[in-house]
Amino acid sequence: MSSRLAELEKVMGASDFWNDQDKAREVIDSANAIKRWTVPMSELEGWLDDIELYREMGGDDPEAAREADSLLEKASRGIERLESQYMLGGPDDAKGAMMEIHPGAGGTESQDWAEMLLRMYTRFFESEGWKYKLMEVAPGDEAGIKSATIEIPVDYAYGYLKGESGVHRLVRISPFDAQSRRHTSFASVFVYPLVEDQDLEIEIEDKDLRVDTYRASGAGGQHVNKTDSAIRITHLPTGIVVQCQNERSQHRNREAAMQMLRTKLYHRRMEEERAKQQELESSKMKIDFGSQIRSYTLQPYTKVKDHRTEAETGDARRVLDGDLRLFLDAYLRMAGQAT
Repeated sequence: MSSRLAELEKVMGASDFWNDQDKAREVIDSANAIKRWTVPMSELEGWLDDIELYREMGGDDPEAAREADSLLEKASRGIERLESQYMLGGPDDAKGAMMEIHPGAGGTESQDWAEMLLRMYTRFFESEGWKYKLMEVAPGDEAGIKSATIEIPVDYAYGYLKGESGVHRLVRISPFDAQSRRHTSFASVFVYPLVEDQDLEIEIEDKDLRVDTYRASGAGGQHVNKTDSAIRITHLPTGIVVQCQNERSQHRNREAAMQMLRTKLYHRRMEEERAKQQELESSKMKIDFGSQIRSYTLQPYTKVKDHRTEAETGDARRVLDGDLRLFLDAYLRMAGQAT
């Protein structure tokens, strides 16, 4: 693996490397795929060497023993991360992702919960160093959001995030209830593989599209769009609706919305093909609004529990601040054992 990476890096260092841009991207993708294994393996080897060194130094030195224990915990997490990465072998796992968040019934309560989920995921992306773009965010009537769409153009983002699709349940003392009663709120998350034009053999004809323009909504201030630059596209044969208001121009919003439409059509086609191949077994999870996958409890105690993997933690605030690795890795391990 290291020798192959050295060969690719030599190719990338050539003066004519970018003369053929398609080939150059293939080389870079191949190098990055190898680095996904070599970089964490190199880190792991370094930690294990340091652990052995600290153990030899240990003796009566409590500081060396603490350092060894700390590195051992870090190495253990590194091994678990590599195990989860090994599970990313699905047909779309290497792709980026498109995520949608929608509140359930309940008005302001569920809209606020949807915004909390949006914050949780964007915090996670930032902690992982992942690029992401808010394609569309519709503000709630009083608080929160009515919907959000996020594009995550990062390799393997779909593989890691696909298990987040489903219903997320929140139990808390409502900040909107004058009597401080406990409320239960629901919001749904849907994750799709992000696809490019070359991934699709689906033709999208202009006659099958209804395109509406509208003025982008926002919280106000200097960033409010004064023109009807936001785009909503309805794919008439399927009824799929996409919209984008993030970009400054109507043209850019239309391009982004078409990308979202291609992604949804791809996902729909893949789901139809899977349905034809086999019937869903009763033990398998359906990705729909009725499948409650995780509960976040803030009152009368704090706990987050995934109902599929049984993974749980009492530090709910840390999870809501974006620490999702426990749940993402547990889902990958469960999915890997089921195949």
